[in-house]
Amino acid sequence: MGELLGPRLYSCCNCRNHVCLHDDVISKAFQGRHGRAFLFSHALNIVVGAKEDRQLMTGLHTVADIYCRDCHEVLGWKYERAYEETQKYKEVMYEAGGHRYS
Repeated sequence: MGELLGPRLYSCCNCRNHVCLHDDVISKAFQGRHGRAFLFSHALNIVVGAKEDRQLMTGLHTVADIYCRDCHEVLGWKYERAYEETQKYKEVMYEAGGHRYS
Protein backbone atom coordinates (compact mmCIF):
# COMPACT_ATOMS: atom_id res chain seq x y z
CA MET A 1 0.00 0.00 0.00
CA GLY A 2 1.41 3.39 -0.97
CA GLU A 3 2.17 6.17 1.49
CA LEU A 4 0.20 9.42 1.25
CA LEU A 5 2.63 12.23 0.41
CA GLY A 6 2.05 15.88 1.19
CA PRO A 7 -0.82 17.61 2.98
CA ARG A 8 -4.46 16.60 2.49
CA LEU A 9 -6.23 19.29 0.48
CA TYR A 10 -9.73 20.39 -0.44
CA SER A 11 -10.10 21.50 -4.05
CA CYS A 12 -12.64 23.46 -6.06
CA CYS A 13 -15.17 20.95 -7.46
CA ASN A 14 -15.17 22.77 -10.80
CA CYS A 15 -11.46 23.16 -11.65
CA ARG A 16 -9.60 21.25 -8.87
CA ASN A 17 -7.75 24.38 -7.70
CA HIS A 18 -6.46 23.86 -4.14
CA VAL A 19 -8.47 26.05 -1.75
CA CYS A 20 -8.05 24.63 1.77
CA LEU A 21 -5.75 22.38 3.76
CA HIS A 22 -7.40 19.60 5.76
CA ASP A 23 -5.67 20.88 8.91
CA ASP A 24 -7.49 24.25 8.52
CA VAL A 25 -10.97 22.68 8.80
CA ILE A 26 -12.45 23.75 12.15
CA SER A 27 -15.79 21.96 11.76
CA LYS A 28 -17.71 19.85 9.24
CA ALA A 29 -20.92 20.17 11.26
CA PHE A 30 -22.17 23.48 9.86
CA GLN A 31 -25.34 23.97 7.87
CA GLY A 32 -25.10 26.23 4.83
CA ARG A 33 -27.72 27.48 2.38
CA HIS A 34 -27.50 24.30 0.33
CA GLY A 35 -26.80 21.67 2.98
CA ARG A 36 -23.75 20.57 4.93
CA ALA A 37 -20.95 23.10 5.15
CA PHE A 38 -17.42 23.37 6.52
CA LEU A 39 -15.93 26.09 8.70
CA PHE A 40 -12.24 26.65 8.11
CA SER A 41 -9.60 29.06 9.33
CA HIS A 42 -7.58 29.76 6.17
CA ALA A 43 -8.16 29.63 2.43
CA LEU A 44 -5.86 29.41 -0.59
CA ASN A 45 -6.30 30.60 -4.16
CA ILE A 46 -9.53 32.53 -3.58
CA VAL A 47 -10.91 35.97 -4.35
CA VAL A 48 -12.94 37.74 -1.65
CA GLY A 49 -15.97 39.71 -2.84
CA ALA A 50 -17.68 42.77 -1.40
CA LYS A 51 -18.85 42.79 2.22
CA GLU A 52 -22.57 42.74 2.94
CA ASP A 53 -24.86 42.10 5.89
CA ARG A 54 -26.80 38.82 5.73
CA GLN A 55 -29.35 37.30 8.05
CA LEU A 56 -28.12 33.73 8.48
CA MET A 57 -29.57 30.92 10.58
CA THR A 58 -27.37 32.00 13.50
CA GLY A 59 -28.17 35.71 13.26
CA LEU A 60 -26.95 38.81 11.46
CA HIS A 61 -23.39 38.66 10.07
CA THR A 62 -21.27 40.79 7.76
CA VAL A 63 -19.93 38.37 5.15
CA ALA A 64 -18.11 38.46 1.81
CA ASP A 65 -18.56 35.76 -0.82
CA ILE A 66 -15.44 33.81 -1.72
CA TYR A 67 -14.68 32.65 -5.25
CA CYS A 68 -12.17 30.23 -6.76
CA ARG A 69 -9.31 32.32 -8.12
CA ASP A 70 -9.07 30.22 -11.30
CA CYS A 71 -12.65 29.49 -12.41
CA HIS A 72 -14.60 32.04 -10.29
CA GLU A 73 -16.96 29.39 -8.85
CA VAL A 74 -18.70 30.69 -5.71
CA LEU A 75 -17.31 28.54 -2.89
CA GLY A 76 -18.95 30.10 0.15
CA TRP A 77 -18.28 33.18 2.25
CA LYS A 78 -15.90 34.76 4.70
CA TYR A 79 -17.29 35.92 8.03
CA GLU A 80 -16.17 39.51 8.53
CA ARG A 81 -18.29 40.37 11.56
CA ALA A 82 -20.73 38.61 13.87
CA TYR A 83 -23.21 40.82 15.69
CA GLU A 84 -24.17 38.27 18.34
CA GLU A 85 -21.63 37.57 21.07
CA THR A 86 -22.06 33.78 20.79
CA GLN A 87 -21.05 33.92 17.12
CA LYS A 88 -17.87 36.05 17.43
CA TYR A 89 -15.64 32.96 17.11
CA LYS A 90 -16.53 32.84 13.39
CA GLU A 91 -15.03 36.24 12.59
CA VAL A 92 -12.37 36.09 9.84
CA MET A 93 -13.15 32.42 9.20
CA TYR A 94 -14.62 30.89 6.05
CA GLU A 95 -17.70 28.77 5.46
CA ALA A 96 -18.31 26.77 2.35
CA GLY A 97 -20.71 24.07 1.30
CA GLY A 98 -19.25 20.57 1.30
CA HIS A 99 -20.62 20.02 -2.21
CA ARG A 100 -18.25 22.71 -3.55
CA TYR A 101 -15.13 20.70 -2.72
CA SER A 102 -13.58 17.45 -3.74
